[in-house]
Amino acid sequence: MNETSIDTAIVGELIAVRDRAYAPYSKHPVGALVESDSGARYLGANVEVAHYKGLCAEASAIAAMVSAGERRLRDVYVIGPGEHLCTPCGDCRQRIREFATPETRIHVIDARGRLLKRYTMDELLPDAFGPENLSA
Repeated sequence: MNETSIDTAIVGELIAVRDRAYAPYSKHPVGALVESDSGARYLGANVEVAHYKGLCAEASAIAAMVSAGERRLRDVYVIGPGEHLCTPCGDCRQRIREFATPETRIHVIDARGRLLKRYTMDELLPDAFGPENLSA
């Protein structure tokens, strides 16, 4: 696999989970797949609710990872419904930061599974506030 391609199995999982998103208000389904340090994969889709405070796909996938007892992200993949960048929102960037390492990579792909952009955590959220900032 070259530097600009995404494993076809990951693309298939992303498209499937995106297609299961519950997005009746925005009509903007998003899917996410996170891979932990152990190599396990966790999926998430956005889940909207009538009061507009739904759950993002990335948050859903990270919650599944944490619920399984894992705490470190190796890779994060995000797929939206179109050809444009569908990058994590600010809240999800902070959530990813909580479980990321300097080696974590965030991959944003288009609706058909083509890599659009790959980020490091520092590129996605420069000068981030993290758990280490809470220690005295």
